[in-house]
Amino acid sequence: MLNCIVIEDQFPAQQILKKYIGDHESLHLVKGFNAAIEASTFLKEHAIDLIFLDINLPQVSGMEFLRRNSNLPPVILTTAYSEYALESYEYNTVDYLLKPFSFARFNQAITKVLSITHPLKKNEAVLNTTSSEEIFIKSGHEILKLKYSEILYIKSDGDYTEAVTATKKYLTYLSLKDWLNNLQYHFCQVHKSYLINMNHLSKISSNKIHLTGKHLVPIGRAYKKGFIERNANPTMHHK
Repeated sequence: MLNCIVIEDQFPAQQILKKYIGDHESLHLVKGFNAAIEASTFLKEHAIDLIFLDINLPQVSGMEFLRRNSNLPPVILTTAYSEYALESYEYNTVDYLLKPFSFARFNQAITKVLSITHPLKKNEAVLNTTSSEEIFIKSGHEILKLKYSEILYIKSDGDYTEAVTATKKYLTYLSLKDWLNNLQYHFCQVHKSYLINMNHLSKISSNKIHLTGKHLVPIGRAYKKGFIERNANPTMHHK
């Protein structure tokens, strides 16, 4: 759980942030401030994990607050002004949210913070789902957002799995079981080492499955009967 503060002088914007923070299971709002000077005093006596900072503030702007204060915890800037984005990354800013922003965009920023403050273990490679259509994964040193619809198939490769799209392969620490626990119903296991996205199925020939873009995936003998039955009854789910 990350203890956070909000520095925002506009009441509607502050209320939206409080709502988003309250809706996120990894965040706890400690206090809200209308001015950066008040927040600076508070930070001298309290340990905080994350700051949400507006730029257009009375007396001391958000950028001036960053310049004056060293050793700040991670900062997410929330502003209507895009021109400070480049300069902001000279400080301890993790993300730059342009108002108005959605909860999905807010969640993406929090995922970045969590990747820094809570480094992932191998079995924590799936970070979060942003909606029923997207998922965050850790691939290498990057946190990536994938649309379920873009994934053609998933292949197990020893301690790793590859999520394959039409243009790229993403290597992750996930097991096939981890994927199955997070994927939507239109994914199906067709081999001990393969899951496919049924929406990209073109045809079946012998022991091969043809997917969009001429991708071929083997179908295992132990899975073939269930796969054919599922095709005959598309309302069946894998869960």
